[in-house]
Amino acid sequence: MRVAQAQEGKIVPYVPTPQEVVDRMLELAQVKKGDVVYDLGSGDGRIVITAAKKYGVKAIGFEIDPDRIKESRENIRKEGVGNLVEIRQQDIRTVDLSQVSVLTMYLLPEVNLMIRPNIWKQMKSGSRVVSHDFDMGDWQPAKTESIKDRSGWDHTLYLWRVTEKDASRGR
Repeated sequence: MRVAQAQEGKIVPYVPTPQEVVDRMLELAQVKKGDVVYDLGSGDGRIVITAAKKYGVKAIGFEIDPDRIKESRENIRKEGVGNLVEIRQQDIRTVDLSQVSVLTMYLLPEVNLMIRPNIWKQMKSGSRVVSHDFDMGDWQPAKTESIKDRSGWDHTLYLWRVTEKDASRGR
């Protein structure tokens, strides 16, 4: 695979998600008490921090870039959510998704397709997946919506609910 791997093993460039898009992603996923939120390619930690602050849920971000990890851990400390939020330095292709109920991501289309089998194989039926701007090929989303950020840029959000049928595709 040749997706942006020129940057020290990174497969996705860092592009922060605007806060209003973060808020809508978590609303779209219907995050609730008891959920566990994972963010693949968590950057500065804004999605996992927002999940913890707004919904009081455990949230884990996965990031490969040491600078982003340092930044996100500092943001977690500043926001006082260290009891709920954790950042792990890990390649997103190797993350165990079996304990997650809400998965968020802002990856590239090829990367979404690369991790889709792991979603089907590992995530439980009823789990939700929200992707910012990029779909997952022929896996039809339960919902798609557009949102404008404060700068006037359009963003597309995709929501999937993992079903037994999806789970059986991964086995």
